[in-house]
Amino acid sequence: MKKASEPLDVDEVVEKCLEARGTKPGKLVQIQEGQLKALCTSAREVFLSQSALLELEAPLKICGDIHGQYHDLLRIFEYGKFPPESNYLFLGDYVDRGKQSLETI
Repeated sequence: MKKASEPLDVDEVVEKCLEARGTKPGKLVQIQEGQLKALCTSAREVFLSQSALLELEAPLKICGDIHGQYHDLLRIFEYGKFPPESNYLFLGDYVDRGKQSLETI
């Protein structure tokens, strides 16, 4: 029997992820497994509902590959303001090398 999924609390997940701000790279972010699964399911639904062609409005900041480097992502947001105060377009390779690829997504 499949276990009922845990209700998603996005604000709690974001708070947990932001606990790594200002710390040494490599600090682990602890997110409950149920919250992580719910977040992935919700994100998948959003991605599938969107068109492959993005129609974006200026101003926005265009960022290159971050390769799962979560602290680099936090630094980008600290310099350019956190969403939704600023808009960003990341060109790809969000994950693959960094140890914190899930946090980066």
